[in-house]
Amino acid sequence: MFNRLTDDAKEMIHEQVAFRELLMQMTRRDLMLRYKQTVMGFGWAVFMPLLNTLIFSVMFTRVAKLDVGMPYPLFAYCGLLTWNLFASSLRFALTSLTANTSLVTKVYFPREIFPFSAVFVSVVDLAVGATLLVGMMAYYRVGVTSALWFLPVVLVVHIAFTAGMALLLAMWNLFYRDVKYLFEVVLMLWMFASPVVYPVHMVDGTLGILLQLNPMTPIIDAYRAVLLQGRLPEPGPFVAAAALSLLTLGYGWMSFHRAEFEFAENV
Repeated sequence: MFNRLTDDAKEMIHEQVAFRELLMQMTRRDLMLRYKQTVMGFGWAVFMPLLNTLIFSVMFTRVAKLDVGMPYPLFAYCGLLTWNLFASSLRFALTSLTANTSLVTKVYFPREIFPFSAVFVSVVDLAVGATLLVGMMAYYRVGVTSALWFLPVVLVVHIAFTAGMALLLAMWNLFYRDVKYLFEVVLMLWMFASPVVYPVHMVDGTLGILLQLNPMTPIIDAYRAVLLQGRLPEPGPFVAAAALSLLTLGYGWMSFHRAEFEFAENV
């Protein structure tokens, strides 16, 4: 069984390498389609997390004051920006197979390209939105430290977990169409169960423990640690999140790959 898993993994990686140019073309196409005929274009990648930051800043600095150990707008924007990579990737990956029925049924190539493309487009959005984060850090005089060298590791863990979930959601939505109706509700609940706009360590009891077990908790906290607090993330939670991310990617990719032959029958 181990040999079979190894052979399947080699085959999947080989296919992605062989079709890497197609992946880049799909990513470019999806990127252009996302902002086609929009006035703001890539500005939407900044506008939405900024708008939400303003809303939550009013809520948690004027209505119910919340001490997060740093300027709240900076805390919220960092959380919303990194959460949007996860949320937008899943949102577009969800329908990536059902929205490309002609390609899924008629042309052979690794179908993983569709959800992977959704993730890469969202990474571009993250990079665009990060320009405002840099400006906010300068405004609030948050300096850059050597911990910034750890940022690529955090990003890789984040992308691995997101890609694994994207593969699973794209596959589930193809086989069970009611997934798309539950998706937005689950995503909203997941956001508030993550330290996007408030620190989850402020929640006590059993609920606090459950929030700490959320894999997005150490990932978002890790971004704030290396970017805003000038330190490395807590090793225990982050290593656990990294291991879970790799397992999610491996399981999602393997499940997706083995179910590919059934896709054409269910589109």
